[in-house]
Amino acid sequence: MVFVKRDAEGHIVSASLTQDAAHPELADASDPAVAGFARALMGEDPLADSDMRLVRVLEDVIDLLISRDVIRFTDLPQAAQSKLMERRSMRQSRGGLDLLGGDDFV
Repeated sequence: MVFVKRDAEGHIVSASLTQDAAHPELADASDPAVAGFARALMGEDPLADSDMRLVRVLEDVIDLLISRDVIRFTDLPQAAQSKLMERRSMRQSRGGLDLLGGDDFV
């Protein structure tokens, strides 16, 4: 969780990991406004954007291989299984998988 300060228009202008007088509002780190603030602060990184899109493609390919019985989920190392399960859970909570489609490739 992060604590944010907003301007009169509701835009995040400052963020902190601790609550104080300047950062009174609790915001979820996955909130698009928080992510947008962080991107604006760090600048755009085309390679990082590309990496994230590729990660999603690889997740979808792994799921496809598993669904077609080319590989078994348990064939993957335990660390990979844990990471995939964590990301699968996060993606499903955001509306499910979109195999090799959607707005990620625009």
